[in-house]
Amino acid sequence: MMRKSFDEQLALLNKELISMGALCESIIALAAKALLEGDVELAKKAPGIEAEINQQEREIESFCLKLLLQQQPVARDLRVISSALKMITDMERIGDQSADIAEIVTMANITTSDEIPHFGDMARAVIKMVTDSIDAFVRRDIAAARAVVDYDDVVDGLFNQIKGELISRFGTCSDKGEYALDLLMIAKYFERTGDHAAKIAEWVVFSITGKHKEDDA
Repeated sequence: MMRKSFDEQLALLNKELISMGALCESIIALAAKALLEGDVELAKKAPGIEAEINQQEREIESFCLKLLLQQQPVARDLRVISSALKMITDMERIGDQSADIAEIVTMANITTSDEIPHFGDMARAVIKMVTDSIDAFVRRDIAAARAVVDYDDVVDGLFNQIKGELISRFGTCSDKGEYALDLLMIAKYFERTGDHAAKIAEWVVFSITGKHKEDDA
């Protein structure tokens, strides 16, 4: 009976993680749309979603701690709960970085639709990584989690491509230096978002196997 109750609590934890992951997807998509369309008013909505993500992080953290204190989790359960605690930290940072992108859009009056075409590709790639990492956790799918880690190479490749295009297009334009730097910072925030999604996937692997990538380092 106690095991059934605990399993129900773990199912609720999964549901909350899916909800937090959906918020992360939303804020990345919002930041990307605001960037690509030069929509400052849309970008101003990012702090509200970021606040929701922060609130959800606190609630899930509290829920995990209650599970640890009130239940008697076995080793496998401990791995799942500790992994969830690590994952929400990375998801919170994803929210921060997306909000930072939106802030640059509002402050710098950036429109990239005709400037650097790969920002949309990069945004879609990181959204895929976030979605797939959370899905891998819920389905306990180690192959899917490892695929997310590998997919980070795609995001890194897009970052390098954007960086090269920025240098090529604005390298000789002294009056465009600050504009190019803002775009590079946005690309870097997307790249870091991919890193955090990969870390989430690594914690999924740990929750299943008990081994973390750092253990092999």
